[in-house]
Amino acid sequence: MEAVLCTHFGTADELELGDIAEPQAGPGEAVVRVKAAALNFFDTLIIAGKYQYKPPFPFSPAAEFSGVVESIGSGVTEFAPGDRVMGHMGWGAAREAVAIPVRQLAKLPDALDFERAAGLNVIYATTLYALRDRARLKPGETLAVLGASGGTGLAAIELGKMMGARVIACASSDEKLAFARAHGADETVNYASEDLRDALRRLGGEHGIDVVYDPVGGPYAEPAVRSLAWLGRYLVVGFAAGEIPKLPLNLVLLRGCDIRGVFWGAWLKREPQAQRAIMTDIVKWCAEGKLSAHVHAVYPLAETATALKAISDRKVMGKILLRP
Repeated sequence: MEAVLCTHFGTADELELGDIAEPQAGPGEAVVRVKAAALNFFDTLIIAGKYQYKPPFPFSPAAEFSGVVESIGSGVTEFAPGDRVMGHMGWGAAREAVAIPVRQLAKLPDALDFERAAGLNVIYATTLYALRDRARLKPGETLAVLGASGGTGLAAIELGKMMGARVIACASSDEKLAFARAHGADETVNYASEDLRDALRRLGGEHGIDVVYDPVGGPYAEPAVRSLAWLGRYLVVGFAAGEIPKLPLNLVLLRGCDIRGVFWGAWLKREPQAQRAIMTDIVKWCAEGKLSAHVHAVYPLAETATALKAISDRKVMGKILLRP
């Protein structure tokens, strides 16, 4: 079967399209024929050897997917061949079929198509965990979202609005901010043309910003923390800007604020039942049309490098998918 393979750490252009053996379902596993696989920013880091996980070679990028169960291994009772499912894995979905433990699968309602389902696991689960479990976001609070037009940013806007927050979308172009407004943002900040600290202070008023959701890092972290309200919460989600910021701790003291890490991948391993509960909510909301799961573009496996470079160049609004 066809698979995108990373045989050594390097650039997206060094990925190979190869032919590998069909997977077999082991005990507690299912083989899923992949209908769509979703890419994320961290895929660009994994193939470069710059992520906290370094898979053995050869491996495929893409941590989430949707598809149809083709076969099941011994001991599997909750899934059967023909079931429509979505799944998550650290990497490996950019191929025609995968073998995966069934605890990492969820069934799809008929109202949810394969393309939107493929990109739900990482961005929406990360974000709901971040806002509900880590930030304890409350109705009426102000939420500032950095990188607001990307996959996680879009999820933060939509989930923040569902949770009753006033949402300020922050991004690097007017086009991206128009996209954010179309998906529910109340206010916008173009941090390429306006000072982020000044803008958030203006929009936060005397009270300040209650929660900052930051998947970008780099030069935007410190001004975002400086905008926080008393007892505000700054969520460390990722570092799409490339630079891991170093924050002056006196800011934390003076604002009585919290810096809270959001590492969804580690959390789901520690609390798999809580993760299942989160995904139940997300799948239901998406099927009901409450979450857009917006797909920016769909590429064939042969164009995986082009898809990854679009993510690296920050040209993507929503999700990028691969279709075997």
